[in-house]
Amino acid sequence: MNFATVGTGWITDSFIQAAKLSGKFQLVGVHSRTEEKAKQMADKHQAAHYHTNLEEMAKSEEIQAVYIASPNSLHFEQALIFLKNKKHVICEKPIFSNTAELEMAYRTADENGVYLVEAIRNIHTPNFHILKEKLGMAGELRSAMLPYIGYSSRYDLVLQGEEPNIFSAVYSGGALVDLGVYPLYLAVCLFGEPRKVTYHPVILRTGVDGSGTLVLEYEGFVCTILCSKISHSELPCEIHGEKGSFVLEDAAPISEIKFIDSHSKDSQILSVDQEEQNMVYECLSFANIIETKDNEEYTRLKNWSQIVLRITEEARKQNNIIFSIEK
Repeated sequence: MNFATVGTGWITDSFIQAAKLSGKFQLVGVHSRTEEKAKQMADKHQAAHYHTNLEEMAKSEEIQAVYIASPNSLHFEQALIFLKNKKHVICEKPIFSNTAELEMAYRTADENGVYLVEAIRNIHTPNFHILKEKLGMAGELRSAMLPYIGYSSRYDLVLQGEEPNIFSAVYSGGALVDLGVYPLYLAVCLFGEPRKVTYHPVILRTGVDGSGTLVLEYEGFVCTILCSKISHSELPCEIHGEKGSFVLEDAAPISEIKFIDSHSKDSQILSVDQEEQNMVYECLSFANIIETKDNEEYTRLKNWSQIVLRITEEARKQNNIIFSIEK
């Protein structure tokens, strides 16, 4: 399947590598706002074409799908351009800024007979599927603690008075939508939609959250998500049940899963070795949906994206974190 990319950051490099590794995608074009960066990206990955005009790129008959990894606030308008030109769209997380954008984009995809999916790597990995399959081993769930805390070098720029994209309301940034979505996706995919959401953020001078605690209330248990881009932690993720607990080395890409029996305290490793380039699994999943028209799997991913975005939007509204495009 011929595909093109929008964005020239490290995540685009990773996706291109993963797409090649999957054996399902062939890179034929790249886009950047500047010709110099576009040409550099094309040369680096042996892409036949480079573009600075999205409308022109979207009309190319060579391109069947596009991967979008531009700043968050640009995802929606860029996705619409490609969807209207009947290209499948793989949009890096967070897929869009709010649910209104999401619903309009899904309608546009349906109207044009193409697929729109969110690139969120952890839920496509073999270890995620193992965790979901084995979740019943824990018995009745009673609590979960899912951290994703990593200091961002771009926070240094904030401290110097600048406003990088990921810490900017102009570009729909913040810790919850950037890092928190990884553990949030785990919670939604494993436990479903919570009955109540509460968010307690640390809001920066830029108007977005640098860190925060998201509390998801379920019937009989509470899931607590910790996210931060302004501090560092090596806390593992844990899911606690009456019969036992799961300990995950990390929320993404779930490199190790340990189960500890509540009574015997015996532990066992459930995880398997995964590809170091773990984005390959989402590439395989998306390719399968497109190639086989697997609408059941597509609907499942669509529903998860809707729930996750509803939660992050509610969390922001509770704390008056308003993105510039919403004003």
